[in-house]
Amino acid sequence: MTKTRVLAALIMAPVAIAAILLLPTQWLAAAAAAVFLIGLWEWLKLAGIEDTLPRTVLLVLNLLLMVLMVWADGSSLVLFQLATLVGVAWWLGALVWLRFFTFGAQPGSPARILKLLAGTLAIVPAWASLVLIHAGGDPPGHNGHLWLLAALALVWAADSGAYFAGRHFGRHKLAPRISPNKTWEGLFGGLLAGVAVAAGLGWLAGVDVAHLPGLLVTSVVAVFASVLGDLYESLIKRHAGAKDSGHLIPGHGGVLDRVDGVLAALPVFALGKEIFGF
Repeated sequence: MTKTRVLAALIMAPVAIAAILLLPTQWLAAAAAAVFLIGLWEWLKLAGIEDTLPRTVLLVLNLLLMVLMVWADGSSLVLFQLATLVGVAWWLGALVWLRFFTFGAQPGSPARILKLLAGTLAIVPAWASLVLIHAGGDPPGHNGHLWLLAALALVWAADSGAYFAGRHFGRHKLAPRISPNKTWEGLFGGLLAGVAVAAGLGWLAGVDVAHLPGLLVTSVVAVFASVLGDLYESLIKRHAGAKDSGHLIPGHGGVLDRVDGVLAALPVFALGKEIFGF
């Protein structure tokens, strides 16, 4: 299984990096929408929508929301900025939900509606943030591709750093009732790896000394957000009695299993970039 995971990662990573660096923003937005909507399809099943027709209807509605944002916003990206704020607000609410992890655990619970809404509040703002980062820069479009790579690589590095640090040094459980394998030692190992990678790619993107503290602060919060996204997906999987969100990616499970941390980290990174101006 480890070999399968590594092989799958060696295929996916170059494809993702090439898309980020080479595709124009509109094409990357379309590709990212496809990936995120597959993740939403898995999310809806975890939330209790088993039938294909209702899931398809909900998926199409989210796709239409993305299309309407592009059509209505033009090149101003104001709606994308608002969506980013909505995403950050949602993940703050998800943090509270983790504290009361039994909320919505029972089959047929009214909280299922909230889980369905949460899918939109996670997927659409993350997609909007991705577009915002890639299209951003000063002037617009300048090094946006490198900043998006930094935002995503931060999550990838934090995930890998947490795995290895947790495996070798993990002693204290982070959230044993939600994700028993996560430890505080893994969290801090992931934090160091994620911030280091973000700082390195930020240097390539042209961050100056004056804006470096803002980048570091944003990176720290984004790593914590990525862990939050991972934990929330673990929560809804536990509620659904599922080990993985799907089986699309060999050795990795579903698409949602790969992008859960990204969903929470992207709005935070995009907001930090706007606030600190790096």
